Amino acid sequence: MTIQTARLSDPAVRAFVSAVNAHDRDAFLALLAPGATMADDGSDRDLEEWVDREIFTSHGHLDVDNESNGGRSLLAHYRNDAWGEMRTRWDFTVDADGRISRFETGQA
Repeated sequence: MTIQTARLSDPAVRAFVSAVNAHDRDAFLALLAPGATMADDGSDRDLEEWVDREIFTSHGHLDVDNESNGGRSLLAHYRNDAWGEMRTRWDFTVDADGRISRFETGQA
């Protein structure tokens, strides 16, 4: 059972999922704290290069199945034109000002 994006608990994570699914790169980047970092399957990646390749040029889409840690950890089905669909986990670090300073993703 998928959780509707509007019902996700954490406002920053909700906005992140909305921006991914709307393919809105500007809104996505606006959610990130200066110097934000990310990791994929345990390896740090260049954030802008990764999001362009894995989300925006490949039409990424998140369907959230479960949330925990106050809405800052997700289990989701992620799909894009490059890899098809896979079950993934997403963990977010959100600064006091509500911007995402780090996210980590990988296969679940």
